[in-house]
Amino acid sequence: MKNSSPAPAHRTPHPCLIRPPLSGFKWGYNEIAQEGGQAGDHAIDGMMDFGIHRLRANEAVQDKTQKETAWLLLKGAAHVSLGGRNHRVERDSLLEQGPIVLHAGAGETIDIHALVDETEWIVMRTTNSRYKGTRFYAQDEHVTEVRGRGLVQGACQRLVRTVFDHSNRPESNLVLGEVVNLPGRWSSYPPHHHPQPEIYHYRFTPAQGYGHAELGEEVVKVQHRDTVIIPGGLDHGQVAAPGYAMYYLWVVRHLPRRPYKGFTVTPAHQWVLDASEQGWEAALEPPDANASRRTAAYAPAKKGSRK
Repeated sequence: MKNSSPAPAHRTPHPCLIRPPLSGFKWGYNEIAQEGGQAGDHAIDGMMDFGIHRLRANEAVQDKTQKETAWLLLKGAAHVSLGGRNHRVERDSLLEQGPIVLHAGAGETIDIHALVDETEWIVMRTTNSRYKGTRFYAQDEHVTEVRGRGLVQGACQRLVRTVFDHSNRPESNLVLGEVVNLPGRWSSYPPHHHPQPEIYHYRFTPAQGYGHAELGEEVVKVQHRDTVIIPGGLDHGQVAAPGYAMYYLWVVRHLPRRPYKGFTVTPAHQWVLDASEQGWEAALEPPDANASRRTAAYAPAKKGSRK
């Protein structure tokens, strides 16, 4: 499949943050990152090609793969053909439904025929001569974990879905999954790092939502359809603004002879994983009448009233 040239994107102050084009993603393939680090104005190397493919109803695409390739359905419905087998796939909710993934080695053919408008896929590719054949992952073929439950007053509870990793696909050069970050809470927490590069792609519900992504000692604001390339070795905790559910796809690229098998938690924050240590807990009730009046002073003014 021929890649189209990327449309102009928002210029951002951080080289790891890639915003979508001002006009939105176009129909067809939208390149976001490129293996080797050259895509548009961005030169951070995530060691993989990464993009969004949008299809209208009745549009078809055939991908004759030249690299290890994974297509993950974000939304819509399609008939797909992979490895001589046909499947009908559909996804209406990133938050409530699991991922559907088409995974193929180099030299395979993936056929996709969209059944509805706004059928949208994330496409990931990386060089790999070891991965052969094809694999279809249905919505129930992933491992789901509720992480952070019972820790630090529930502030980092989230849903983590892993489609495949080194344990079940050791011949792959990728590790692929999703996170559902609850509103106002943290994920990829406590802060951790690993030497392998990683890419996050974000969607928010409602779409005007936002969050913040740590990149070592720096923090960037992330919004709907943003992508962050995380260089190896950087802590990368995430947090969603209150009221906004934050979904992100995550994909890790193994290093040669150094596959990703887990992360290292930053020692200063290791205590967060101890359920007996919940941190400081605020008294939610004001201790006296004066405090109650002070709290009321910060309440939003009613329509037509003075501040």
